[in-house]
Amino acid sequence: MVFADLFFLYIFLPACLLFYFVGKNIKYKNAVLIVFSLVFYAWGEPTIVLLLILSTIVNWLLGLVIDKHREDKLGKLAVAGSLVYSLGMLVIFKYLGFIVENLNFILPVDIPVPNITLPIGISFYTFQIISYILDCYWDQVKVQKNYFKFLLFVSLFPQLIAGPIVRYSVIEQEIDNRKTTIADLSEGSCRFMIGLAKKVILANNLWSIVETFFGQDISALSVFGTWYTVVVYAMYVYFDFSGYSDMAIGLGRIFGFHFNENFNHPFICRNIAEFWQRWHISLGSFFRDYLLYVPIAGKRRKYLNLFLVWFSTGLWHGASWNYIIWGLYFGTFILIEQLLGKKRMKAIPTVVTHIYSKLIIIIGFGIFYFEDFSQLGNFFKNLVGANGNAFSDTIATTSLVNNCFLIAASVLACFPVSRFVNKFVDKNSNTIAVSQALKVVYCLGLLVICTLLLVDATSNPFLYFRF
Repeated sequence: MVFADLFFLYIFLPACLLFYFVGKNIKYKNAVLIVFSLVFYAWGEPTIVLLLILSTIVNWLLGLVIDKHREDKLGKLAVAGSLVYSLGMLVIFKYLGFIVENLNFILPVDIPVPNITLPIGISFYTFQIISYILDCYWDQVKVQKNYFKFLLFVSLFPQLIAGPIVRYSVIEQEIDNRKTTIADLSEGSCRFMIGLAKKVILANNLWSIVETFFGQDISALSVFGTWYTVVVYAMYVYFDFSGYSDMAIGLGRIFGFHFNENFNHPFICRNIAEFWQRWHISLGSFFRDYLLYVPIAGKRRKYLNLFLVWFSTGLWHGASWNYIIWGLYFGTFILIEQLLGKKRMKAIPTVVTHIYSKLIIIIGFGIFYFEDFSQLGNFFKNLVGANGNAFSDTIATTSLVNNCFLIAASVLACFPVSRFVNKFVDKNSNTIAVSQALKVVYCLGLLVICTLLLVDATSNPFLYFRF
């Protein structure tokens, strides 16, 4: 089930809200969320929910062992057991085919490549569980002794499928003590509508352009057409993923949970390090806290740890070499920026750093898109016309003209426009009531537009469902 779907918007979500708010007892509310979360996850593929439940049972029990034996060898074994189990499940379901393919390529063997269906959201909930286990072992959070509360933490449907990766410490207190205020309902609903608009109005239409040009052999695509499409693809990924995060954060707010931000207008960055401080923040903070400072051969090794983080960042996104290259590509530029130092980076004119960062980011999204190496090679050649292709072509220029309003709106939406609009509305409204009324009209308008666009839509999968 997806958020950008009429069934979710007008049947599933209203039913969940009705059952949730009809009761006042927190245990009842938690039970409602667990039931609806499991139904949400099992929708269309019921068996995968069993893997989720099994993972929660195993790690909840290991968490109890850690609580009693934190200083003992048994506690360390419980942590190791949790990591082996969680990462093992991730390897089996996500990477086993990739590993076998590479073994067949490197070694004189012909191992049958398993065709295993990837459970949706396994990368996200696996990392949530790992963060919980490690934080328990480091005594940064209290072990959850009630299994159903732990199940709620892992399965909470607003963020289960595509993040953000929510730490247990973020919602630890809110599992037992939370309430939904009028402000929560207002801000949460508005945030959800904005995320829905990002997905339905912007991302879905941007994807149509990407499919037109990158959905076939690109060797004859013009230089302009290649740059035009990869820029559109970069915006598509941003609006698709940040739109989901906005909807998740908004839904969480409606139910009384306050998730951390996952995006902070990344395209306004001045360098690559800043881009990754603004992009997929929950994943970046996970690797920073749990991998960047991990001792290797007895001590922390700065550059080797950095390599490990960016190798893992790429691999997390998919079982394909282009994702690994993509992660190491960004890691290389972050290393260069670290070697230059903050003072030298600040001394570079702002215009230059903006141009540099955008070029690196846009080319990076090309690496992210093309899993086929021959297509990836054509992409790099096309960027500079090395395929003998023309500088421009009629189809690409016509597409730009026909979609000029969509492109302009997308570029504008990459900036923190909503902050300025909110400030302007609040400043120029005579009363708070007028300000709130304008926001309600704005959000309802987005909902109407999205509903009309979804009427004939057959499928609206989010890109990060694949990860």
